[in-house]
Amino acid sequence: MSDDLFAAHAAERLKARGPLAARMRPRTLDEVVGQQHLVGPEGALRTLAEEDRLTSVILWGPPGSGKTTMAGLLAQASTKEFVQLSAVSSGVKEVREVLASARQRLGERDQGTVLFLDEVHRFNKAQQDLLLPSVEEGLLVLIGATTENPYFEVNAPLLSRSTLWRLLPLTSDDLSILARRGLDAEAVTADQTVISLLVQSADGDARALLTTLEVAAALAHARSKGGSPVSVSVADVTDARDGRVLHQGQDEHYDQISAFIKSIRGSDPDAGLYWMARLLEAGESPRFIARRLLILASEDIGMADSMSLVVADAAARTVEFIGLPEAALTLAHAVIHLALAPKSNRVTLALAEAVRDVREGPMTSVPAHLRDGHYKGAGEIGHGVGYLYPHDDPAGWVHQRYLPEELGERRYYEPSRHGREPHMAQWRKEVMSEGDSGPDDEVKGDHR
Repeated sequence: MSDDLFAAHAAERLKARGPLAARMRPRTLDEVVGQQHLVGPEGALRTLAEEDRLTSVILWGPPGSGKTTMAGLLAQASTKEFVQLSAVSSGVKEVREVLASARQRLGERDQGTVLFLDEVHRFNKAQQDLLLPSVEEGLLVLIGATTENPYFEVNAPLLSRSTLWRLLPLTSDDLSILARRGLDAEAVTADQTVISLLVQSADGDARALLTTLEVAAALAHARSKGGSPVSVSVADVTDARDGRVLHQGQDEHYDQISAFIKSIRGSDPDAGLYWMARLLEAGESPRFIARRLLILASEDIGMADSMSLVVADAAARTVEFIGLPEAALTLAHAVIHLALAPKSNRVTLALAEAVRDVREGPMTSVPAHLRDGHYKGAGEIGHGVGYLYPHDDPAGWVHQRYLPEELGERRYYEPSRHGREPHMAQWRKEVMSEGDSGPDDEVKGDHR
């Protein structure tokens, strides 16, 4: 009894003294900011929870997108008991205890259990497999949270028994709402310039915004020396970010991103480095910069230098592994490589043309010889019949139709004369000529 009393007192003190992000955690689904596609009035997860039909799910999203909050509120909206474990600090022993309690709870009170497993990707294969029988029989509803791609980090059997839901970074509007709530909670005020600065520095992360706001508010209170009202300034936010914020309006922020991309597209490594440094010094997330470089590698360089995509991907992975300040070196490496690489937008143009035909072109069907011919009876209905296996030809290429008949001789990809593209185009032309001159009608094996 005394333990329960002490625990209750501790909980009350944490509510009053805990970090701002913890104190502002929503108490109902209606208070959740962002992720309305999942927990809004007509959101799928909210509907399932309120109908008490919630099944095991994997919540995949960036830090500060609300995974932990959402898990607790979904359990609260249902009739189930909420139990939380962290894969970082829990092992097989803790999982077995949860499973035993869940079985006892179901037998004694006819109440189900929601197990929230934070950082589920940190569990190894054996630990994840331990959950499979209980998830499959419905003893507990698993809500796993991860910032990593679950297709790589979560066991396929566990993933197949769960539904996957993607959480998005919070929008600027979402973060502005949180900033205003945080200002009220900290009994301070701020003008729109300060709010925009807080939003800009957070990069879609609610926890990062509230942490910065909490420190800035403390600095503002100290500066006011008991006077009122207390107003948070740009300097307070900058100090809270350890100087990693340059004051700039929202328009200027987007202008700098635009200048960054256009400098690399224009093959100017010096300008690319300068604008990257400006963005990082202004508190821009290195993950955002890495994402922009990944997009540029295919959008503006493409087949002219396919290695650029590998370099951009390596830079993005380095950002995740080591973070700033060291990751800035890898980003600079990628900026210089991409700026000096030959440029081609033919991948972008080709995709746009293909998408246009899919959306606006004629209705098409898969040619019979390209259809799946592996199952019994496929040949009897013509599926896979007549398909020529390119590897059986000495040239590695055979003449046959791959596009639907309705599209005629449509061409989407037209190589440029830059970088590797003309060499690859010439190689394809030579191979096709060699294939046309060879025995293209002979198929050496059935590869349907």
